[in-house]
Amino acid sequence: MYKLQKTSAEICSILGGTLEGRDDLLLHGLNRIEAAGPGEISFLSDRRYRKFLDVTRADCLLVTPDLEIEGGAPAAYIRLADPYRAFMQLARIFYPEDRPEAGLRHPSASIDPGAEIAASAAIGANVVIGANCRIGENSVIHANTTLYTNVSIGADTVLHANVVCREGTQIGARCIINPGAILGAEGFGFVERPDGSFEKVPQVGSVLVEDDVEIGANTTIDRATLGVTRIGRGVKIDNLVQIAHNVEVGENSGIVSQTGISGSTKLGKRNRIGGQVGIVGHIQTADDVYIEAQSGVAKTLTEKGKYFGSPAIDHREHVRQMMSLKHLPDLLKQVRALERELETLRAALNRDDTV
Repeated sequence: MYKLQKTSAEICSILGGTLEGRDDLLLHGLNRIEAAGPGEISFLSDRRYRKFLDVTRADCLLVTPDLEIEGGAPAAYIRLADPYRAFMQLARIFYPEDRPEAGLRHPSASIDPGAEIAASAAIGANVVIGANCRIGENSVIHANTTLYTNVSIGADTVLHANVVCREGTQIGARCIINPGAILGAEGFGFVERPDGSFEKVPQVGSVLVEDDVEIGANTTIDRATLGVTRIGRGVKIDNLVQIAHNVEVGENSGIVSQTGISGSTKLGKRNRIGGQVGIVGHIQTADDVYIEAQSGVAKTLTEKGKYFGSPAIDHREHVRQMMSLKHLPDLLKQVRALERELETLRAALNRDDTV
């Protein structure tokens, strides 16, 4: 038996769309248009995927108001201004988060008597919570997570399994910290001695994660040397990202997997950082900067816009350079031909001079 079933009419009412076709279809799940089967809902918002209309086995499709439909594909259509967003809305309905019971305190959890934990928060198996920690209402701390001393977790925040928060880490409300993320580890701070060995620089700051932030699995955010490493409100960070000490990430920015941001760098608001980007330390980016995948940022970016390359430059300039490189072999041939002609002319002039 399916966890949840709704008719096509009920789905249309939830989404506020316009239904065409059968209103009595019993629907129980979602899937991609090319893989959907009977009883499932899919969506079509990009005309490039129109080819799947003839082969999909979905019973119901969410489509744009202007999509022309011919033939006998799915039995029901719901027309909406933004089918993709509607599809995400249905995903939250059909696949709600599997949360532990509010107020759970697993008997294997180790909770310091000085910790303050809201009555509605849930604490999973083998969780360790240190002295003076504070956990807000309806938050969930999943199995094997460790909170050092003086860690603060806001309301409605979820820490998944094996998260580690070092001492003094602060996490706001409605955040999601995915498995294996480590917040507040010591940053890479060393001074080289005259003999080439290293002396450790104490890292005594903390990490501040503001509200509505999501941090991906196995991402690391280092504590500040002094002060705070700050992740602004609404930031979304992918898996396997490294953020060094004293970095500041502006609100509503997005950072994709395998990016590394060096110490004391400040990203502006609404930055978009592609995968495998490297950013040197002690620089800044403007608001609304987009850095494409595998770029290397070596200096401050003062203007909004798209950047690409290593070192990263304005995207349009990079395209012009790439187009020019395509013609480089022909240009080299022309230069060599001109050099040969020039040598021939010089030889002729030399002969005339000797006559």
